[in-house]
Amino acid sequence: MRFGHPSTEQLRLNFDSVLEQVLSGRGVRTETGLDPKTENALWQIRYAYPNASEDLIEAARRAFAGQLDGTNAEEWRAEMDRRIAERG
Repeated sequence: MRFGHPSTEQLRLNFDSVLEQVLSGRGVRTETGLDPKTENALWQIRYAYPNASEDLIEAARRAFAGQLDGTNAEEWRAEMDRRIAERG
């Protein structure tokens, strides 16, 4: 059992492992510590199996980079703020 958030190194290992899995036709496992944007990009590779393009792979790598640098979380917060403001 893991406590707390995974380290950057653990996240990198998880991403590489899941990328290898989806390129082999398997799905994205749960409890990887990867954020929804990264998981969704990995699922797109799986859905394209066995014809995953380099563009899909690069999109997954960009999504993962966004997780590591906080961009994905910032985008999510901005979207939640927008939705809340819409509701008034």
